[in-house]
Amino acid sequence: MWPYIFKRLLLMIPTLFGVMLITFAVTQFVPGGPVEQLISQLEGKHAAGEASSGAQGLYRGATGLDEERIKEIQALYGFDKPVHVRFFEMMKNYLTFDFGESYFHNKSVIELVASKLPVSISLGLWTFFIVYLTCIPLGIAKAVRDGSAFDVATSTLILIGYSIPGFVLGIALLVLFGGGSFWDVFPLRGLVSDNWEQLNWFDKILDYLWHMVLPITASVIGSFAVMTMLTKNSFLEEIRKQYVLTARAKGLSENRVLYHHVFRNAIIPLVTGFPAAFIGAFFTGSLLIETIFSLDGLGLLSYESVLKRDYPVVLGTLYLFTLLGLVAKLLADISYVLIDPRIHFESVDKG
Repeated sequence: MWPYIFKRLLLMIPTLFGVMLITFAVTQFVPGGPVEQLISQLEGKHAAGEASSGAQGLYRGATGLDEERIKEIQALYGFDKPVHVRFFEMMKNYLTFDFGESYFHNKSVIELVASKLPVSISLGLWTFFIVYLTCIPLGIAKAVRDGSAFDVATSTLILIGYSIPGFVLGIALLVLFGGGSFWDVFPLRGLVSDNWEQLNWFDKILDYLWHMVLPITASVIGSFAVMTMLTKNSFLEEIRKQYVLTARAKGLSENRVLYHHVFRNAIIPLVTGFPAAFIGAFFTGSLLIETIFSLDGLGLLSYESVLKRDYPVVLGTLYLFTLLGLVAKLLADISYVLIDPRIHFESVDKG
């Protein structure tokens, strides 16, 4: 086990380095970088500059400023150094999780991400637990009752939910239950009410949960279909195998066959995706859901960072999320082997 884990950890290094190198290179050719934006503001322009934020002759839109002033602006954002020097300095800092400061928020990237996490964790964790706790029992029930009226009815409902985009459902929920043309039942915006600090602890919990009903509903409905059908198909495949017929022939009860024999094998594809889904739940960002319900989370931060060319935020969060993704993939492989002893690390590595 440990040689495999060590090898996978070593492979993370070139993978992470390659992702960052490609992204960093792309940012050098994207027009309207932070230097151009500041120059345009100083010149009283409304456009964000015409040249890229690369190296040579890249400030053609800055002809209204003298060369010394342009160099000061370049130095302000660190663009006075060669591209390769900036990249390796960035990666050196990232090794110690020093992601620098945002160009536009006057905060470090770590502080900025931490300030957005309550929204993302609220959306991600609630969606994660609701999906897993609902879809696995539902998928098992559908597999046991395959072809029945219950199976057909539930499949129809979850597929209808899957076909409705989350932002469309969110708007519909706001119109219906957010005090629009119909009922004023749920709050329109934010994680908590303005007077949340004055509430007692029980009312704080209720207030938070009340604010979460609509955004979580909009986020979770479309997620039911994939997990439910994956669970159903996985259990159906196992139920039809020879060992199940043998267990039934021995006189074992249906519940013992299902939960003692079938469950362990059928649950493998679901559990192996659990680590990645759980880690990802802490960093879930949904631009449209956050915008509709006025939630200031990672989705909105990512969009604004790309739009404003806030490179420390873009690259810092990319490094962090890529690293977490690689760790989650390793945990998924480890869980796969721990759940099914028939699988060896050598076979996982070859796959």
